Amino acid sequence: MTDDRNRGWRSPVWGAAGVVMLTMACAGPATAAPARAGNVQRAMEELARVPGVVGAVGGAYVDGRSIGLGSAGSRLLNGRGGRIPTNARFRIGSQTKEMVATVVLQLVEEGRLGVDDKLGDLLPVVAKENLVARADEITVRQMLRHTSGIPDWYAKEPNPDGSEGDVSFDVFDFTTPYQPLDLVKWSRGRPRTGEPGEKYSYSNTNYTLLGMIIERLTGHDLATELHRHLFGPLGMTRTYLPVRPPEGIKGPHGHGYYPDADGELRDVDRFNAGFGGAAGGVVSTAHDVSAFKRAFSQGKLLPPALQRVLTDRLPNDPPPGGGGPAFCDGELDGFFMGGSTAGYLAMTFSTKDGSRQLSMSTTLSVKDISGPAEGMFKAVETVFCPSSSAD
Repeated sequence: MTDDRNRGWRSPVWGAAGVVMLTMACAGPATAAPARAGNVQRAMEELARVPGVVGAVGGAYVDGRSIGLGSAGSRLLNGRGGRIPTNARFRIGSQTKEMVATVVLQLVEEGRLGVDDKLGDLLPVVAKENLVARADEITVRQMLRHTSGIPDWYAKEPNPDGSEGDVSFDVFDFTTPYQPLDLVKWSRGRPRTGEPGEKYSYSNTNYTLLGMIIERLTGHDLATELHRHLFGPLGMTRTYLPVRPPEGIKGPHGHGYYPDADGELRDVDRFNAGFGGAAGGVVSTAHDVSAFKRAFSQGKLLPPALQRVLTDRLPNDPPPGGGGPAFCDGELDGFFMGGSTAGYLAMTFSTKDGSRQLSMSTTLSVKDISGPAEGMFKAVETVFCPSSSAD
């Protein structure tokens, strides 16, 4: 996917394990657009017509109140299986990372660790077994911000444009019980992407390691800690982290498809939970993801100094959106976060002040997600800019 300044993108960054992450900031004024909303069902119907989309589901919220749910397309390929329920669960991919980062920083607030503590001290096994080069120099802050220089385990090698190349694992292996340390080992033979703290370079390995740190410090698995810190307090009752393959998505939901080596589309609904975890394994709903984004954006989860660890721009980072136009003729100011891997793309738009969210998921039958992503941008206009998106 390319950097589309006309859509106000901030360079999309690709990662792994349910797990391509996209971060896009839409340039605009400090205030949100006037309070008006369009039809979420119509937006999902338009999204489902994008080539390669099997099914689409989404929900929009203003000040925590639902202004509409929608679903279109079908649960299964070729119109089979009926429509996806509007409250269906879906994989959120790398949106998981912001949740994991929030838990890490809540543990910092509790005094369990510091943002400048070293990886080698927090996870002695990676230094003892030489699984991460320079582990004695890399800090929690650097892993949170993808400036550690640790190579990514997800792709075999990056594409020339910096996006992720082909995955390094078999997406049709639904049952092998990979552990986080197995994934870290995959990255060890790959070249570092920079000096510790030198520059931003997206790597799922950072968050695989952060998930291991959470478990070592608390003595509980990551799923338990996510529930204790976020899912329980925020009322995210339909959200969970699958931990054992081939554990999948609970309840009726959309299935994604991916071409095998012969080009035949295969159902990848049972995506291996071992490839998810802290890097991108959470399963949620439009309601629950929106609840998290609203609480995070409104500063209800972290004190300001710790929230800035995640939100402050890095040195020499270009202005969000590169100065390009935003939605609603430049009136709507917010961010997209998303995640994808074989068979799906999930994205959430949230205004900077946390007052509005539109969370969406598409199940796919194509590798190239650029068309579905563009469809999701259009959905924001359909819902929050109805006058500009009207026929």
